[in-house]
Amino acid sequence: MGKPPPPVATPRPLAFSVQLSATRRGARLGWLLAAEQLRSWGLPFAGPALVVGELTANAVLHGRVPGRDFRLALTVSGGGGGLVRVAVTDARGDSLPGRRGYGLALVDALAERWGVEPGPFPCKTVWAEVACTGSRWTATR
Repeated sequence: MGKPPPPVATPRPLAFSVQLSATRRGARLGWLLAAEQLRSWGLPFAGPALVVGELTANAVLHGRVPGRDFRLALTVSGGGGGLVRVAVTDARGDSLPGRRGYGLALVDALAERWGVEPGPFPCKTVWAEVACTGSRWTATR
């Protein structure tokens, strides 16, 4: 009688989340923290950091409500060969992003896909997913 095979370890997604003040300083801090977090995970950070910079700047410029913060979240699925999801939640669910600015064109170029999720009221979350293959960030567009 042989031994049963060892259990296969399923890689857990890497996750990072932080609540920041809806100020230019908060947007910059979000960019710095995201870049450092990606670096600490051993992932390249240039592409995702650009997406983080744009989405946090938009949260401060267009999604700001006095006295309310915004939340930045990073999730990496599939280890180093999966997707990095950048999600920024702000307090202006009534202010949906359009495709009219340069910033979201940059997000569209760097991300495989991006979108907006409403709620919980009165918030919205703007998210983008960037593919990661080994040590290189790729975009499919």
